[in-house]
This record gives sequence, structure tokens and C-alpha cells, in this order.
Amino acid sequence: MSSLTKTLLVLALFLGALPCLATGTVSPAPAELPAAVVRADLDALYAGLQASHYDLYAHRPREQYEDLYRRTRAAIRGPLPPLEVWRRFQRFVAYGNVAHARIDPPAAAWEAFRQRGGKAFPLFLRVVGDTVRVSRDLSGVPGIAIGDEVSSIDGEAALQWLQSARALVSADNDYLAHAQMEVQLPLLVWLSGATAASWSLVLRKPDGRRVALAITARDRAGFEASVANRASAFELDANLREARVLEDGTAYLRPGPFYDNRPQATDPWDTRAFVAFIDEAFATFIERRAPRLLIDLRDNPGGDNSFSDRLIAWFADRPFRFCKRFDIKVSAAAIAANRKRVDSASGGADSISLKLAAAYAGRKPGEHVDFPIPWVSPRDGTRYEGEVYVLVNRHSYSNSVLVAATVQDFGFGTILGEETADLASTYGALEKFTLAGTGLEASFPKARIQRPNGDMAARGVIPDLVIVMPADAGKDDRVLRQALAAMAAPPSR
Repeated sequence: MSSLTKTLLVLALFLGALPCLATGTVSPAPAELPAAVVRADLDALYAGLQASHYDLYAHRPREQYEDLYRRTRAAIRGPLPPLEVWRRFQRFVAYGNVAHARIDPPAAAWEAFRQRGGKAFPLFLRVVGDTVRVSRDLSGVPGIAIGDEVSSIDGEAALQWLQSARALVSADNDYLAHAQMEVQLPLLVWLSGATAASWSLVLRKPDGRRVALAITARDRAGFEASVANRASAFELDANLREARVLEDGTAYLRPGPFYDNRPQATDPWDTRAFVAFIDEAFATFIERRAPRLLIDLRDNPGGDNSFSDRLIAWFADRPFRFCKRFDIKVSAAAIAANRKRVDSASGGADSISLKLAAAYAGRKPGEHVDFPIPWVSPRDGTRYEGEVYVLVNRHSYSNSVLVAATVQDFGFGTILGEETADLASTYGALEKFTLAGTGLEASFPKARIQRPNGDMAARGVIPDLVIVMPADAGKDDRVLRQALAAMAAPPSR
């Protein structure tokens, strides 16, 4: 699989686990790290990013990054706790505004904090344009409704209040950053160093009324109580695989993640179970003569194109591939990471890692490799020939974005929903290097990946037909109903 898809898959899985991280024994971290160790690792971090990142200065001028490096280094005046080191280093990496350059959040530290009864910010917030709304409420405070606009927090405009958490998020633009923040805000508020026990809010209700109230930080038991007590509402299941023909004859396919997500799976990248599911689904759709197909990729974490290619081949009418160009910057860190995979013998003779090793052979650090992405042919024999629609939202990540881009760019179907936060052309194919003193792993993108139509804009897939995603899902799937209505509507002239 490509490192790009694996990267955002891991990210999405990690984010989806919050705030219900499993309990268990957590190894204690060292109390403090000497200043000399921290400074040495900051030096190594910046040098490693300069040498390995495809374009560290893509969104930030070198002069600004150099200034941040000097200021960050000068501020290391004494021993620092590991969490503070992570905080400073991640702010430094995130400053570049590239999603695949990051140091992953310290899940063990968060878990240890929560095990000790640590209390966290109890709201999840969605940013829509310049408006902040409640997307999930675990506060237990009456008077807060999903979809309420949050005008201010502690007397500061809500969007501005979120900036301290935003600084810890690696993202190419604010839309991608806010999409990630929406599902991990309690963690990010804690990671940002906020120690407040309560917050004052001003809400704007749908009728225009302003309501002032206070919320308090809550422990894990409080979060779980709020989840248990909230009213029943529709929620998407990112792991669900579903194929059925609806009452109006429309074929509906929710393929689930593009990897083997079965609990009994021993190899998540074995395509056989997924292919069997997809083949049976399309056989049914064809047998039932479904005139339209809706592929639902909302909240899909992605996976590998070896899965999705088999899906697209069922309705593609010409050869396709998920990107136009896959350009790799060669670096010592990328070569070392790839060699480790090859030495582990986890891939076969045709594995991506072996192909990368061949591509790196004889290349010097700093050179570029145009890595070939093979064309995929439509399926032999019977194919689905009805109209194809793909439904996406801001939480369609990784390979699900590439599926939507492929369908749109090759003209295989129509995209519905809202713009994906994850980018269709991106700096990706993530690799990592480890900092010797702190043990932190720094991720970097080694490649520039160009969507099939060649558009290099830092945007997600923009739907052909926009469907507004409500903050309040309601008791049923109202977005699906809107999508089906849009599919059935006659085309506009």
C-alpha cells in the first residue's frame, strides 16, 4: 500500500479512538529531560526535516522557519517534562502547515492522565466557515444543544480561542485542521497546556437568543455518563460494510475501510475478504437491475488502493489510476525506513517497499524519483453500467479521497456531499525518523502526489452536488435522504 494512505488511516483510527482510549497499564515517562538533550534533538529535528521533507518550506518562507527555530531553541533554558518537549516540537513541525509532517500525539500520556482521574474539556466543536458550533456535548450541563453556535469562550471569540489548539495540528489549511480538531478537541485542549477547571460560554440559539452558561472539566466517568444519557441519534459507523438495494431500486454500497477490518483478520492488507464482499454486492446490484448506485464514503478512514481499485473496476469504462504523478524526494531517512521494511520480510517480491528500494538504488539524497503508478483496467466480463454517485464528507480521509478524485477526474460518476478536508493532491507518502535523546518519532512526507486530473491546488475533492452536513444528525440519516433526492432529481438545465 502507499504510505500516504497508511498515514491518514492510522491518524483516523487514532482520532476515532478518542475519548474512549482503552484502559490499561501505562509505562511512566521520565520526569524531565535535560536541556542539552532537548536542544540536541531540536537541532536533529530541524536538520532531519530539511533533509527529508519533500518541501519543508512549501507553505512557510525559510526565513520565518529559521526565526521560529532560533526562538524555540533559545526558550529551552532548563530541564523539560516529556509532554512539554512534545508540545514545543509539534508546534515547530506543525508550523509548516503540511498534514503529513508531524509528531503523533502522546496517547500514553493522555491515557495516564485520564486513568489518574484527569479532567478534560467536555465539548466537541465544529468550525463551519467562521462559525463555531457544538457537534458533541459531554458536559452534562442543561441548555446546550447540538448545532448551537458558540459565540465566545472565556470572553474570547470562539474561533480565536481555538487557535492555541490549532497550533498543535499539522494541516495544509484551516479546513483540514478544524476537521481533525472536531474529533480530538478535549485532547488538544489538554495538550495545549490549558489547566482551567471551568469555562464560560456564550451560545447563540437558532432563534437568535444569546445564552450565557458555564461548563466544567470532566473525568472519564463523566464523559461516559453523558454518552449513556444522551438522546438516541443517528451515527455513522466507519467500520460498517453494507450492500443493499433500496425501495426505489437504488443500489446502496457502504464499502467500509479499504483494508481488512474483521476482528479475526491476521493481515489487514489481505484483499480477499473485501473483494468477495464487493463482488457479491455488484452481482446483486446487476441481478436486481439497479439503475443507480450510491457509494457512501462518509467518515471513511481510507486504506489501500489495492482494495479500492477492485471496487472502481466494477464500473470503470476505461483504464484508471489514483494519481497522475508520484514524485519522491530521496533522503537518507526515507532509504533507511524503507530498508527496515524490506529487512523485516513483511512484503512479497512485488511489494511497494522492494519497488522503492529499486527506485532508490544509485540515487543520492536530494534527487527525485518519478515513481510509476500502474494503470488499472476495467473488470473483465460483466460490469455495472448504471449511474454512479459517491457521497463524501469532511471526514472522508486517505484512500477514500483518492476514490472520489478518481471517479470525478475520469468521469466515472458524480460526487455528492461536502468538500473533503483531506487533500486530493498532497505532500504524502509518510516516513519517520527517531530523535535519539527524546525517542520522539518525526513523520515527514517524502512525495508530492498529484491527483489524476493534474490539479495541484491544496484542496479536497469538491462535490459536483453540494449537500450541507447538519451538526445535529437527528434520529435518522437525513444526509442520505438528501443524497437520494438529489440523485432522483432531473438534471438542471
